[in-house]
Amino acid sequence: MSNPVVLVDTTKGEFLVELFADKAPQTVANFLGYVDEDFYVGTLFHRVIRDFMIQGGGLDNMMREKPVKAPIMNEAANGLKNLEGTVAMARTADPHSASAQFFINTVDNPDLDYQSEEEFGYCVFGQVIDGLDVVKKIEKARVRPQGDHEHAPVDQISINSITRFE
Repeated sequence: MSNPVVLVDTTKGEFLVELFADKAPQTVANFLGYVDEDFYVGTLFHRVIRDFMIQGGGLDNMMREKPVKAPIMNEAANGLKNLEGTVAMARTADPHSASAQFFINTVDNPDLDYQSEEEFGYCVFGQVIDGLDVVKKIEKARVRPQGDHEHAPVDQISINSITRFE
Protein backbone atom coordinates (compact mmCIF):
# COMPACT_ATOMS: atom_id res chain seq x y z
CA MET A 1 0.00 0.00 0.00
CA SER A 2 1.45 3.36 -0.98
CA ASN A 3 1.39 6.41 1.24
CA PRO A 4 -1.43 8.94 0.76
CA VAL A 5 -0.73 12.26 -0.94
CA VAL A 6 -2.57 15.55 -0.34
CA LEU A 7 -2.79 18.68 -2.45
CA VAL A 8 -2.40 21.88 -0.43
CA ASP A 9 -3.94 24.85 -2.27
CA THR A 10 -2.93 28.24 -0.85
CA THR A 11 -3.27 31.86 -1.88
CA LYS A 12 0.40 31.62 -2.96
CA GLY A 13 0.02 28.44 -5.05
CA GLU A 14 -0.24 24.68 -4.66
CA PHE A 15 2.07 21.95 -3.39
CA LEU A 16 1.84 18.18 -2.94
CA VAL A 17 2.67 16.37 0.30
CA GLU A 18 3.29 12.65 0.68
CA LEU A 19 2.08 11.49 4.10
CA PHE A 20 4.17 8.80 5.81
CA ALA A 21 1.35 6.57 7.08
CA ASP A 22 3.91 3.76 7.35
CA LYS A 23 6.06 5.74 9.84
CA ALA A 24 3.50 7.94 11.66
CA PRO A 25 0.15 6.11 11.35
CA GLN A 26 -1.72 7.90 14.17
CA THR A 27 -0.48 11.32 13.10
CA VAL A 28 -1.43 10.75 9.45
CA ALA A 29 -4.86 9.38 10.44
CA ASN A 30 -5.42 12.46 12.62
CA PHE A 31 -4.31 14.85 9.85
CA LEU A 32 -6.46 13.12 7.22
CA GLY A 33 -9.43 13.31 9.60
CA TYR A 34 -9.08 17.10 9.60
CA VAL A 35 -8.56 17.07 5.80
CA ASP A 36 -11.72 15.02 5.22
CA GLU A 37 -13.75 17.42 7.40
CA ASP A 38 -12.48 20.46 5.42
CA PHE A 39 -11.08 21.79 8.72
CA TYR A 40 -8.15 23.51 7.01
CA VAL A 41 -10.27 25.51 4.53
CA GLY A 42 -9.66 29.21 5.24
CA THR A 43 -6.99 28.67 7.89
CA LEU A 44 -3.80 30.70 7.72
CA PHE A 45 -0.08 30.24 7.63
CA HIS A 46 0.11 32.41 10.74
CA ARG A 47 3.75 31.85 11.76
CA VAL A 48 6.44 32.36 9.13
CA ILE A 49 10.08 32.41 10.17
CA ARG A 50 12.66 32.77 7.41
CA ASP A 51 15.37 30.09 7.39
CA PHE A 52 13.32 27.95 9.79
CA MET A 53 9.72 27.01 8.96
CA ILE A 54 6.17 28.03 8.04
CA GLN A 55 3.31 27.03 10.39
CA GLY A 56 -0.40 26.87 9.73
CA GLY A 57 -3.60 24.94 9.98
CA GLY A 58 -5.16 26.25 13.16
CA LEU A 59 -6.12 29.92 12.96
CA ASP A 60 -8.94 31.51 10.96
CA ASN A 61 -8.65 34.79 9.06
CA MET A 62 -9.41 36.72 12.27
CA MET A 63 -6.34 35.07 13.89
CA ARG A 64 -8.59 33.03 16.21
CA GLU A 65 -7.81 29.41 17.01
CA LYS A 66 -10.32 26.96 15.58
CA PRO A 67 -11.71 24.32 17.94
CA VAL A 68 -9.79 21.05 17.63
CA LYS A 69 -10.13 17.42 18.66
CA ALA A 70 -8.17 15.85 21.50
CA PRO A 71 -4.37 15.94 21.16
CA ILE A 72 -2.54 12.92 19.78
CA MET A 73 0.48 10.94 20.95
CA ASN A 74 3.78 12.23 19.58
CA GLU A 75 5.30 9.76 17.09
CA ALA A 76 8.58 11.70 16.76
CA ALA A 77 10.61 8.58 17.61
CA ASN A 78 9.75 7.19 14.15
CA GLY A 79 13.25 7.76 12.73
CA LEU A 80 12.22 10.62 10.42
CA LYS A 81 14.22 13.85 10.60
CA ASN A 82 13.11 17.51 10.37
CA LEU A 83 14.79 18.13 7.02
CA GLU A 84 14.01 20.82 4.45
CA GLY A 85 10.59 20.18 2.94
CA THR A 86 9.35 17.80 5.64
CA VAL A 87 6.01 18.37 7.35
CA ALA A 88 5.74 17.98 11.12
CA MET A 89 3.14 18.50 13.82
CA ALA A 90 3.18 21.74 15.78
CA ARG A 91 2.62 21.47 19.53
CA THR A 92 3.03 23.25 22.85
CA ALA A 93 5.79 22.48 25.36
CA ASP A 94 3.87 19.27 26.16
CA PRO A 95 5.29 16.71 23.69
CA HIS A 96 1.89 15.02 23.35
CA SER A 97 -0.20 18.15 22.66
CA ALA A 98 -0.35 18.21 18.84
CA SER A 99 -3.81 18.43 17.28
CA ALA A 100 -4.34 20.18 13.92
CA GLN A 101 -1.50 22.67 13.40
CA PHE A 102 1.48 21.64 11.33
CA PHE A 103 4.66 23.20 10.02
CA ILE A 104 6.90 22.76 7.01
CA ASN A 105 10.64 22.90 7.58
CA THR A 106 12.22 25.34 5.12
CA VAL A 107 15.76 24.27 6.14
CA ASP A 108 17.18 21.24 7.94
CA ASN A 109 16.25 21.59 11.63
CA PRO A 110 18.08 18.84 13.55
CA ASP A 111 17.28 20.55 16.88
CA LEU A 112 13.62 19.58 16.32
CA ASP A 113 14.36 15.86 15.93
CA TYR A 114 13.57 13.23 18.55
CA GLN A 115 16.52 12.88 20.95
CA SER A 116 15.07 11.05 23.96
CA GLU A 117 11.99 10.84 26.18
CA GLU A 118 13.20 14.10 27.78
CA GLU A 119 13.81 15.84 24.44
CA PHE A 120 10.95 14.43 22.45
CA GLY A 121 11.13 16.58 19.34
CA TYR A 122 8.49 17.15 16.68
CA CYS A 123 6.84 14.36 14.69
CA VAL A 124 7.65 14.41 10.98
CA PHE A 125 4.75 12.85 9.10
CA GLY A 126 5.11 14.07 5.53
CA GLN A 127 7.31 15.49 2.79
CA VAL A 128 6.64 18.12 0.13
CA ILE A 129 7.13 16.15 -3.09
CA ASP A 130 6.18 18.90 -5.55
CA GLY A 131 5.86 22.66 -5.15
CA LEU A 132 8.61 23.40 -2.64
CA ASP A 133 8.98 26.70 -4.52
CA VAL A 134 5.52 27.68 -3.21
CA VAL A 135 6.62 26.90 0.36
CA LYS A 136 9.73 29.05 -0.21
CA LYS A 137 7.52 31.87 -1.54
CA ILE A 138 5.43 31.72 1.67
CA GLU A 139 8.64 31.71 3.73
CA LYS A 140 9.67 35.03 2.17
CA ALA A 141 6.48 36.83 3.27
CA ARG A 142 6.93 40.05 5.22
CA VAL A 143 5.86 39.49 8.83
CA ARG A 144 4.91 41.59 11.83
CA PRO A 145 3.64 40.92 15.34
CA GLN A 146 -0.12 40.53 15.44
CA GLY A 147 -1.67 39.92 18.84
CA ASP A 148 0.01 36.86 20.37
CA HIS A 149 1.55 35.94 17.03
CA GLU A 150 5.02 37.37 16.58
CA HIS A 151 5.66 36.17 13.01
CA ALA A 152 2.32 36.71 11.24
CA PRO A 153 2.50 37.60 7.53
CA VAL A 154 1.54 41.23 6.82
CA ASP A 155 -0.62 40.00 3.93
CA GLN A 156 -2.53 36.92 5.09
CA ILE A 157 -1.65 33.64 3.40
CA SER A 158 -4.66 31.32 3.45
CA ILE A 159 -5.06 27.63 2.92
CA ASN A 160 -7.87 27.42 0.36
CA SER A 161 -8.10 23.65 0.79
CA ILE A 162 -6.21 20.48 1.53
CA THR A 163 -7.57 17.52 -0.40
CA ARG A 164 -6.56 13.93 -1.00
CA PHE A 165 -4.69 13.66 -4.28
CA GLU A 166 -5.59 10.58 -6.28
